[in-house]
Amino acid sequence: MTLCLPVLTGCLSHTRKLQQPTMPSVVMSADVQQLVSNINKQYDAIQSLSATVEFQASVGGAQKGKITDYTSFRGYIRLRKPEMLRVLGLLPVLSTRAFDLASDGSTFKLWIPHENKAIEGSNTVGKPSAKPLENMRPYIFFDSLLIHSIGTEDLLSLTTDTNTVLDPKEKRLLLQPEYAIGVFRREADSNLLVPERVIHVSRTDLLPSGEDIYDKEGNIQTQAVYGPYQAFGDFRFPGSITIKRPLEEYQIVITFKEVTVNQPLEDNQFQLKIPDGTQIQKLQ
Repeated sequence: MTLCLPVLTGCLSHTRKLQQPTMPSVVMSADVQQLVSNINKQYDAIQSLSATVEFQASVGGAQKGKITDYTSFRGYIRLRKPEMLRVLGLLPVLSTRAFDLASDGSTFKLWIPHENKAIEGSNTVGKPSAKPLENMRPYIFFDSLLIHSIGTEDLLSLTTDTNTVLDPKEKRLLLQPEYAIGVFRREADSNLLVPERVIHVSRTDLLPSGEDIYDKEGNIQTQAVYGPYQAFGDFRFPGSITIKRPLEEYQIVITFKEVTVNQPLEDNQFQLKIPDGTQIQKLQ
């Protein structure tokens, strides 16, 4: 073996220079109590939200062997705690309704006018559909738009990590240090800790950069990725939210054009009347 070393370390070697990623000029520190307090304050500060948005949906991935990207379209979102939601999408060019979704927190209605079709069902999926978008219930939007507060009885972990990303404008590598807050519950009559979600917090501003939400089997059910925060009046909110459903292989990118918080929203703004003659599909 020693006879091989001069060959391996001599003319047969080649050293390549790699781009060194840049660390942010400001990296902040906080303990878990401070981070939890910040998250809870952000959640408590919003009682209602109205937004003008743009949607971009994609379906598919490695399991399907293909990805289908749908044309982006404008829309509106209304949200009122505890679980009232209205999501309206407009067809490109025509600006007529592509879909209209309304939920009172326990049941929902989805109207698709151009298909003369409506879907009604429970907010929770009882029997999963083979069609991924039929499993898209209102809570997916609600949980992604707002990071829910952390309870006093939740079990927590705090870790740090650093991601390396490529700046699309300057084509240079950037380091993104973050905290990851794991939220767990203890299984009854057991020492087993069951993961419920992981909240990612950027260490450049201590604002949430994403959230992973787990199902009962410990799989990541929903991933929400928050784009850079922007000022909408006196309120700061992510300029975009990417909602990923890795098990069902689809994602929705919501880009926010206008955001207004804590304006009164009446019950009738969350009610949807399905026109007579519309084919209605009941989901479990």
